[in-house]
Amino acid sequence: MVEVLESGGQEVVVPDSGRSESPASTVAAAYSMPKLIEQQILQNQEQSVSSSADQAVQELTQLQQFYAGQKIFITGGTGFLGKLLIEKLLRSCPGVGFIYLLVRPKKGKDVHQRTEELFDDPLFARLKEEQPKFRHQIVAISGDCSLPSLGISAVDRAVLLREVSIVFHVAATVRFDEKLKLAVAINVQSPRDILNLCKEMPQLKACVHVSTAYANCIRKQIEEKFYDAPIDGQKLISLLECMDDKMVDDITRPILGKWPNTYTFTKAVAEDIIRQEADGTPIGIFRPAIVISTYQEPIRGWIDNMYGPTGVVAGAGTGLLRSLHCDGTLKANVVPGDMTVNALIASAWDVAQTKQNNKHSNDIPVYNYVSTDDNPLTWDQLKVMSAKYGLDIPTSRAVWYYSFRNTKSKIVHLFYIYFLHLLPALLVDAVTLCVGKQPRMLKVYKKIHKFMDVLNYFTTQEWSFSNDRVNSLIDKLEPKDRSMFNMDMRKVIWDTYFQNYVRGIRLYLIKDPIETLPQARIKWQRMYWIHQTLKALLGYALLRFSWFAVSWVVRVLA
Repeated sequence: MVEVLESGGQEVVVPDSGRSESPASTVAAAYSMPKLIEQQILQNQEQSVSSSADQAVQELTQLQQFYAGQKIFITGGTGFLGKLLIEKLLRSCPGVGFIYLLVRPKKGKDVHQRTEELFDDPLFARLKEEQPKFRHQIVAISGDCSLPSLGISAVDRAVLLREVSIVFHVAATVRFDEKLKLAVAINVQSPRDILNLCKEMPQLKACVHVSTAYANCIRKQIEEKFYDAPIDGQKLISLLECMDDKMVDDITRPILGKWPNTYTFTKAVAEDIIRQEADGTPIGIFRPAIVISTYQEPIRGWIDNMYGPTGVVAGAGTGLLRSLHCDGTLKANVVPGDMTVNALIASAWDVAQTKQNNKHSNDIPVYNYVSTDDNPLTWDQLKVMSAKYGLDIPTSRAVWYYSFRNTKSKIVHLFYIYFLHLLPALLVDAVTLCVGKQPRMLKVYKKIHKFMDVLNYFTTQEWSFSNDRVNSLIDKLEPKDRSMFNMDMRKVIWDTYFQNYVRGIRLYLIKDPIETLPQARIKWQRMYWIHQTLKALLGYALLRFSWFAVSWVVRVLA
């Protein structure tokens, strides 16, 4: 047994054998005391550390425990969803190991420069405040999803194979009008390469491939399952490898068939490649709807791209966009960025759980993350709420007063295009030339109309999505995870969301700080009266013309 004796005012640990000791043995014991004390202290420390670690693990939520100690490989980390994913994992999953980011050199900057610049985004301000030492967890891997085998070196590949246990393949070209050859390389070939990489990872728990809810947009009812691909992926890759760019451009439209653009087409092909070649790999397909700005975290309303309805709201708010060919009664299938990433993080856990519960199953779970049925929002509602808050916080960079409408009729929309877009642009460019400056309005509208043509397919049709697996996943999560990783679209309050959405567009896209709001409101008021005056003059001119035309007809008939 061990007794605690008091010696010189200090507690000393000595062994008690239950018998008396001789003076010599007492001296020997005295010399051995420091060693015994040191051993006992070390043992106590180890037990304390072990106990603290166990307690810390017990305090983690189910999702946090899954990610604790894991090393994660992310492609597309410099994109919108990728940034949100990195931030959320580092901030809300304590104990997560290294995050390996696939980054390509770009515009003369190497991967390390691009990685450092990534964290300059205001999105990471909260993470820097709460966990200032997160940077050591990020490892940049040089690569390019448009190259064979992701353009990764043999050394980096060996590191990934040895270390990684969770993979998120987020990288994609999201340009709807991307050249087919490049779209196939990034959206079809790279998922196949990721899958091949995963098959060699001995510690792999889960891989999630980010697709899109519109990969199978030629169908009106889209369930959480696989559909037949427009063409075999491997055949498509081999076919394009044998053709030059001109030939590929010539055959693009026939190859796309019923698919509206290269983006949805290549996403459909990629899903089929994963279905055919997964071969038991723990992988899932995540299909988000149209992803727009953040709802609640880490900052409300953050957005860094003009895709989809965001470009429409920004264009309308600056006075450039006056009409969109759109049936306003149809549902706009939009989802907040932060909630999308929460669902993505949870889906990886669910993929691992599914595989663990049935190791011999080759089923690949598909997750439709949508809003159309659980919390529907129409295009007209989106327009009204955007206008409501846009008029309240106008931008100082507006070129004209807000005058936007959803136009269901294609003919009426074309009328607006010619008379509210092209004619004013032509007049402005003519004046610009007269004063010796470079005209640019017609060029601006050429880009706007190209963007609108791509968007029209999705604003004039409606789809029905099933999302039973996503709702089941929400139910599986414990209450703390449901709160910390909020992904329930049924709880979104759209009016609150759009208040921050419009503000975020002003701050993060138009780059117009809130401090300019007083001047912007003065300018906005001035543009309002100019707009109203011009409408009155045009109305008067139209009445005069009508009166003249009617009078002329009457005189002729008389």
